[in-house]
Amino acid sequence: MRSGRILVVGGHGAVGATVTSTLGAWYPERVLPAGRSRGVRVDVTDPAAFGRVLDGLADLAAVVLCVEPPDPGVARLCLARGLHLVDVGATRRLLDGTAALHDLATATGATAVLSVGVAPGLTNLLAARAHRELGGAADRIDTTVLLGSGERHGEDAVRWTVEGLARSAGGARSARVELPGFGTRTAHPFPFSDQYTLRAGLGVPDATTRLCLDSAALTAALFAVRGAARHPRVRDLLVRVFRRVHVGGDGFALRVDALRGARRTTYTLTGRQQSRVTGLVAAHVTRAALAGTLPAGVHHIERLPALAGIPEALAADGVAVHGPDRDPADGAHPGRPDGGCPR
Repeated sequence: MRSGRILVVGGHGAVGATVTSTLGAWYPERVLPAGRSRGVRVDVTDPAAFGRVLDGLADLAAVVLCVEPPDPGVARLCLARGLHLVDVGATRRLLDGTAALHDLATATGATAVLSVGVAPGLTNLLAARAHRELGGAADRIDTTVLLGSGERHGEDAVRWTVEGLARSAGGARSARVELPGFGTRTAHPFPFSDQYTLRAGLGVPDATTRLCLDSAALTAALFAVRGAARHPRVRDLLVRVFRRVHVGGDGFALRVDALRGARRTTYTLTGRQQSRVTGLVAAHVTRAALAGTLPAGVHHIERLPALAGIPEALAADGVAVHGPDRDPADGAHPGRPDGGCPR
């Protein structure tokens, strides 16, 4: 067990508060919440100042990033100092930049874990399970994410979602998918980072992640403005609007289908309060890093066998995992993504 303190950057936000409280219960008096205005004062947009903060904190062992910096510079500062890093970020460009620091982390003995949260995160872990059920030879992974539109998210999270509307989701189509507790819903392709990292990490040639909300009306409204969201002023307006709209609940559901020819394996997961669960996943990953059970280097969560049991570790927090459900025939299958038109 590595001793030392833990710096939680964004430690007072929707995700960071859960990280801070959970780690604080496990490691009393070792957790330092940080932000621009409270706790340890840090600014991820100023790498030089961030580095001075790291150097001024005695006995620091790990950093949990619950906010996204503009570039991988903050990650480089942490890994160069041999500090473990747990990154809750979900932007592909930043994740790729941090992954490129693998040799640096290996040289300093630090571990960085990426794709930490619900999506990416739990989706990656379920995808890896489904892939293994097919002998590690899946040729397609379909992931569906349903989020509760009644949960109150911070501005950064809402902006990330709105900006995702403006990015291309490739040639994938919308699909009708059955989700536990929510019935059959229309889910739309969305540029979650998991679909890109899974292709490389698991060697799966085709991976698509789709998104819907628990409110069908709000889902339709969100994706109806996809084209307009390419304009910065429209995105700013959408952020203000969606921060004020809370018409659903706080439940979420994940579904991962791995396919190999006519064979299919499905895992599903349900829970409440996506931001809280993201924080819990980050806390569990941090504990594993401090325990010394993870190898040095930069790794996406699904590539670390020691973290495979995190979904079950969240059972006491209301997270339920179901599967594997197997379908040996390439025929009608209740709720399988069928490429159908939105309804």
